[in-house]
Amino acid sequence: MSQESEQKQQNSEIEFDDTDLVPRRRFLTLAGTGLLTIGFGSLAEGLVGGLSEPLNQQVESLIFKPQQPVPEFSISAIEPEKLIINSFRGTPAINPLAYRLTIDGEVNNPLSLSIEDLQKFPFTSMVIRHVCVEGWAAIVQWGGLRLRDLIAIVQPSSQVKYVYFYSADGYYESWDIDTVMHPQTLMAYQRNGQALTSEYGAPLRLASPVKLGYKLSKWVTRIQLTSVLGKKRGYWEDLGYEWYAGL
Repeated sequence: MSQESEQKQQNSEIEFDDTDLVPRRRFLTLAGTGLLTIGFGSLAEGLVGGLSEPLNQQVESLIFKPQQPVPEFSISAIEPEKLIINSFRGTPAINPLAYRLTIDGEVNNPLSLSIEDLQKFPFTSMVIRHVCVEGWAAIVQWGGLRLRDLIAIVQPSSQVKYVYFYSADGYYESWDIDTVMHPQTLMAYQRNGQALTSEYGAPLRLASPVKLGYKLSKWVTRIQLTSVLGKKRGYWEDLGYEWYAGL
């Protein structure tokens, strides 16, 4: 079956459950450096006619050092009740037997992988702090595979600078390639030592200690590598959130 046919079959089985929907408060402001760089980026983009790359990326990457390992916590520090369920359309019901993760774009070896395929990659577990732009945080243990292991197999073009993530509920995000390749950026299928459940992003979600929570897409079905950042940069970013969103 082709990737396109598989994707259509998967999408046809998606349903939505709004019972656990937590409305996300609209973005008003980010304090400190983030606010300043957003303002500078917006002004400069207007002056030059709109660039494809956010101008604040260079400034923030110097501050946040996306390749620097982040200290982790002990298992005893996990806060299982503090991880709030956030979604913009509710939880999509995904048939795990039909699920496929497509990885394509500017790559030499596009892939379509099942959960069983993904679980054959070397397993990585980390206990990190998940930080939400709304002002709350939770220490969580995530388990899965390093995203950079997937990227290596698809053999991206040397021109690739960005990675898009598309989710079963219609959510979309984009990251810089450097942060994607961070050793603590995972495609997770476990939470706190147990199989990931649907409300927290099963069968597969992003997890990383170097990005704010709205960058950590749940229910990921497609990863697209590209050399150009399009006009659509992320669901919340297109409504005013900062694009880089590093920690």
